[in-house]
Amino acid sequence: MSSNNITLKRTTSSNPDFRNLTILLDKELHNQYGDLQSEYDRYNHIIDINTVVIAYRDQSAVGCGCFKQIDDTSAELKRMFVKADERGQGIASSILTELELWAKEIGFSYSILETGDKQHEAIALYQKIGYVIIPNYGQYSGMESSICMRKEL
Repeated sequence: MSSNNITLKRTTSSNPDFRNLTILLDKELHNQYGDLQSEYDRYNHIIDINTVVIAYRDQSAVGCGCFKQIDDTSAELKRMFVKADERGQGIASSILTELELWAKEIGFSYSILETGDKQHEAIALYQKIGYVIIPNYGQYSGMESSICMRKEL
């Protein structure tokens, strides 16, 4: 898929561009949340995921996201990130749309995600495209800084 000089590529978590983008994501999260982020790091290891989307502008990786199966009906979005100087151009929406389409192709009925309470732009984006806040699930239960969301695909 290509729009706005952005090309989306379906790939895997072994893609070096994905790994580099997630390093930037982790740095940003640590800057925002400090020591609290260490509690979340253990849930952010992406190993052997075959459902990664990377956004490229002129062959330079500018954003990413992926999903993994949670149960028979739900895919969990993970590692959503767009480089700071590329934000506000619809790249995250494009990545999300591609991830949702892919999850639906595989047979999932729902997309769920967790984001941090300081991720105001991300929360607004998710709500704009149909995600609703749900009770915190799984490992995020009881974590006050987590916001969990869900959307029917």
